[in-house]
Amino acid sequence: MPIYAYRCTDCGAQKDHLQKMSDAPLTVCPACGANAYTKQLTAPGFQLKGSGWYATDFKGGSASAPSKAETAPTSSGTTDASCGGGCACH
Repeated sequence: MPIYAYRCTDCGAQKDHLQKMSDAPLTVCPACGANAYTKQLTAPGFQLKGSGWYATDFKGGSASAPSKAETAPTSSGTTDASCGGGCACH
């Protein structure tokens, strides 16, 4: 069952509720009793487990090789174009 975040627009009380997806949204605030309790939009939390595409293609795989633009020296002889020549890398 998903956990939904609720907030009262009258008193500002916030609370998470474990509900079935088919349950009707709560409307009465448990703190103040007002009919202003609304469900908040939040990011879902989940974890991918197993040996599927995520584990084989993305999870902890080798780091990608740096692009040519990151490793090629600029005309000033530095590899970091953002340093502007005022650092110890010259």
